Amino acid sequence: MKDVAVEAGVALGTVSKVFNGIPVGEEYKEKVEAAAARLGYQLNIYARGLRARKTQTVALIVPNLTNPFYAHFANLCCDKLALRGYRLLVATTSFDPQTEQNCIDMVQQNKVDGIIAITYNPDLEVQEDIPFVIIDRKFHSHIPCVSSDNYTGGQIAADKLIENGCRKLLFLGISSHVQGEADKRPLGFESECKFKGTDYTIHRVYDEDGIEALYQFLSSHISNGKLDYDGIFCGTDLIALQIQSFLTANGIRIPEDVQIIGYDGIPRFGFDDYACSTILQPLGQMAEAAIDIVLSDDRSNTPALVCLPVEYRFGNTTRS
Repeated sequence: MKDVAVEAGVALGTVSKVFNGIPVGEEYKEKVEAAAARLGYQLNIYARGLRARKTQTVALIVPNLTNPFYAHFANLCCDKLALRGYRLLVATTSFDPQTEQNCIDMVQQNKVDGIIAITYNPDLEVQEDIPFVIIDRKFHSHIPCVSSDNYTGGQIAADKLIENGCRKLLFLGISSHVQGEADKRPLGFESECKFKGTDYTIHRVYDEDGIEALYQFLSSHISNGKLDYDGIFCGTDLIALQIQSFLTANGIRIPEDVQIIGYDGIPRFGFDDYACSTILQPLGQMAEAAIDIVLSDDRSNTPALVCLPVEYRFGNTTRS
């Protein structure tokens, strides 16, 4: 900074103000920035963070970045943090509880200003002085959770299928043994079916069973090229696309014979529309809410659960 001050012909305090975003005269600001560029000077954010006890870095822990849902959420967090002058540190866990804890330990050593996690480990140990937010899972009252309105999403899906003429509905989902907000999707679906007096089935399997278990269930309900159900709500868009592919391979037309609605709102690669008809999660608002919590100076009134509204979006797997 002394070298920059000499090069620019200004006081050291002026250089400090420019680098710390404190207003100075435009002429002085231009001189300092030009001098810094000539000298190749770059601000040591980590060193400044040690002084200010802020690193301008937030960690995001997700299972993977191959699932479009996790990748899209990570991208939104990165963009929204950048607007606030923060960086994003991303770690992936492959759904392994011990890896999740290892990631927590790692980011804590890097002195991040907060942690946002999509986690399946209710026993995570996180330092009390590090702001921590979980997406879609409510483990402890002192750890805030940000989620979409999963229950209403299930209701909307059932209502849309019924509105489109479906008379025998099916929910298909793959669940974790660790309960979360997403478990409310079939509950909302079931309540709406009961309210409308519509025939329905709830069929859920666990992670270790995988998509093949859902295929087996569907196979047992196909006879003479027809499926026993004419409307399916899937726990995620990924499952919805897999089910669509399976049924199409078995000669069942989508949406003519069976209509399908997923959950998440994943856009088609390279396009602005959706991979399937879906219940759209407000991922941008969810990212913003999580960031607001971890960066807040006063978290004394932080709600235990932030629940954000969802809506239906057409995506060619239902009748328009």
